[in-house]
Amino acid sequence: MPERKIIYSMQMSLDGYIEDTEGSIGFTNPPDELHRHFNEREAAIDTHIYGRRLYEIMNDYWPGAAADPAASPVTLDYARIWNSKEKLVFSRTLTSVEGRARLATRDIATEVAELKAKPGKDMSLGGATLARDFIALGLVDEFEVTIYPTLLGGGKPMFGDFTRETKLRLIEHRHFDGGYMFLRYAAV
Repeated sequence: MPERKIIYSMQMSLDGYIEDTEGSIGFTNPPDELHRHFNEREAAIDTHIYGRRLYEIMNDYWPGAAADPAASPVTLDYARIWNSKEKLVFSRTLTSVEGRARLATRDIATEVAELKAKPGKDMSLGGATLARDFIALGLVDEFEVTIYPTLLGGGKPMFGDFTRETKLRLIEHRHFDGGYMFLRYAAV
């Protein structure tokens, strides 16, 4: 049985930001074709690993999205998929999480070793600050970047400062109508 991979997966502006200067991810409203791609990618994972901020953003919307009468079919599908996944949340400030989530109680390396030892699908890592720590420890197996055709001019970068060089090999790329790009790299 192959070892489960950790995949850092985020959406960013062409100039490399995952949030604008106000902390909003509002620019990441994908068209249906791209949203269907995200839904298909979710089939390959069974666990989301989040930092506090991204967990709060996702948990504020997706648990109730299935009840939104204005939601598109592709959004309803993603809500169903997202709500079915396990979530591991790393936070220094949260004391509880909801739904199919649990708080990490140990260091990153210990939590990851336990997850990788269990049978299951790959895991999606989200949140730039948390990802920086995973990258520094050499724990990210793949990087998935969806680039939106917009420039934000500032905000939170997808890749913060880190000291470990990580060589990558392109293993998939896709273009979507409207100028959206999906890039997938394996750590070498």
